[in-house]
Amino acid sequence: MKENEMLTLEHVSKEYRTGRIGYGTLKRDLQSWWAKIRKKEDPNRKLTGGWYRKDGTFRALDDVSLSVERGETLGIIGRNGAGKSTLLKLLSRITEPTEGTISFRGRIASMLEVGTGFHPELTGRENIYLNGAILGMSKAEIDKKAADIIDFSECADFIDTPVKRYSSGMLVKLAFSVAAHLDGEILILDEVLAVGDMAFQRKSLEKMLGVARDEGRTVLCVSHNMDTVRSLCRRCIVLEEGRKIFDGDTEEAIALYQALCAERGRG
Repeated sequence: MKENEMLTLEHVSKEYRTGRIGYGTLKRDLQSWWAKIRKKEDPNRKLTGGWYRKDGTFRALDDVSLSVERGETLGIIGRNGAGKSTLLKLLSRITEPTEGTISFRGRIASMLEVGTGFHPELTGRENIYLNGAILGMSKAEIDKKAADIIDFSECADFIDTPVKRYSSGMLVKLAFSVAAHLDGEILILDEVLAVGDMAFQRKSLEKMLGVARDEGRTVLCVSHNMDTVRSLCRRCIVLEEGRKIFDGDTEEAIALYQALCAERGRG
């Protein structure tokens, strides 16, 4: 990795082996059997995005290379099934790549869905300490940040209540606040800025711009909200069927993404 790089992917691919699917009707089972005999694509096996091989594997990501620098805010966009979630799972070390290598510096804080890493039986305060411990922070380090986290989350009145009793809005506010304030050098966001009221969305966006600009943290943001991507990211990649088809200016990336969406609508 170069000196200023925080994250690099080199020819990363991810494959899944699919199981045999029963379709429930004799006609479809015969269609699938006949396609297999002729070594053709199964007409009844369809998923959005990626592509199948004849050996029954599904390639969700295909030879993706990427580098992200310190303090950079990178947008990741693409149609449903393009490979965005698979990429984030690889970066978050939830799963391993089939091919290629991923290298990074520092700690990665991920928000792949509302309340990721939260234990429903624990209080909001206890979950703050749990998430900090997962990131490798000491209790003393978390103590210094706990007050700021609680204040930003707007959940102070309920911070000692088990989070299973939180509304979805309260949960995402606390989850976002935890991820934004704890010491992860790389912050991964998947649609989390689209949840919550408008005022909190604006505050969250400003916080993300601040942590990148003032703290030098690297932010990766996946969103279908192009206004969010436009406001947060100067650089953007576009994924399509598991491949990276664009890497560059955000406005150009958004134009390409919208053209792909329009093409699907016409199809």
